[in-house]
Amino acid sequence: MSPMSSMSPTLTARRAESPLEHAVRYTDERRWDVLPGTWLETRGGRVSCSCAVPGCRAPGAHPTRPDWTAQATGSVAAARRLWTEEPWAAILLPTGRSFDVLEVSETAGCLALARMERMSASCGPVTQTPFGRMQFLVAPGGAPKVPGLLRKLGWGTVGPELTVRGEGDFVAAPPTRVGSRGSVRWVRPPSSANRWLPAVEELLAPLAYACGQEPR
Repeated sequence: MSPMSSMSPTLTARRAESPLEHAVRYTDERRWDVLPGTWLETRGGRVSCSCAVPGCRAPGAHPTRPDWTAQATGSVAAARRLWTEEPWAAILLPTGRSFDVLEVSETAGCLALARMERMSASCGPVTQTPFGRMQFLVAPGGAPKVPGLLRKLGWGTVGPELTVRGEGDFVAAPPTRVGSRGSVRWVRPPSSANRWLPAVEELLAPLAYACGQEPR
């Protein structure tokens, strides 16, 4: 039996685990590349990002250097070494490699999930961010197709309600904490049931429809 098919149904159940253990699990059980990001520090009684940039927009949850794509790794040994060097580093997942991401608001995401459940449609892992967004993981290579697919669906563009993350981008993985806002968490955790990610074509229609139902 492969490591991926034998993984635990949920990664969120192990809340006491360290970022290192989560990072290793992502590389070992899902074969995802991981990247250590910034981390949170307490200065003068205030929690701030290790980057020390005033007004950091994602404190404790962004890359530490411009050439971060070269730092990402799919090696369990490398992941263990990187998080041993900085135990509280954020866990970042590069998109455009093992998966792409379709990101919508929590409202649209919940509507889409309910619609997919009624239609018995497949759905891959889904995260919820402290910024009120939900991120749907789809098979890699789907991001460039989205504009054309939206036109075929008659939506033209969904605008900022739907964000696509592909090559050259990243998302923060649970249980990464973003400043005082809270932590990224799994809505639909990785499991043996969603080992194979859905194609972007499978999720785009219900997500675009859900975005169209949101009040403007």
